[in-house]
Amino acid sequence: MDVFPDFGGVGGANDLQAVIGALLTFVLIIAVLMLIVCGVTWAIATANGHHGAAAKARIGAWTALGAAILAGGAVTWVNWLISLGSTL
Repeated sequence: MDVFPDFGGVGGANDLQAVIGALLTFVLIIAVLMLIVCGVTWAIATANGHHGAAAKARIGAWTALGAAILAGGAVTWVNWLISLGSTL
């Protein structure tokens, strides 16, 4: 039994797919930029002994890393779920 979602059944599905792709790209770019900014801030704050700022920058860096991983892997994860659903 081959079951697969009908993506053409929804009007404007191609436009929605383009918008979601653009948003994922935007989120990925912002997350990587924030990872760089937080990493530099973390390093400078630690080197100068500002432990409070270093802790906040460390949390920001880990959050940005998580957002980059989720945004980068979202399409792969959804495709995996679709292929998994057809085997059930």
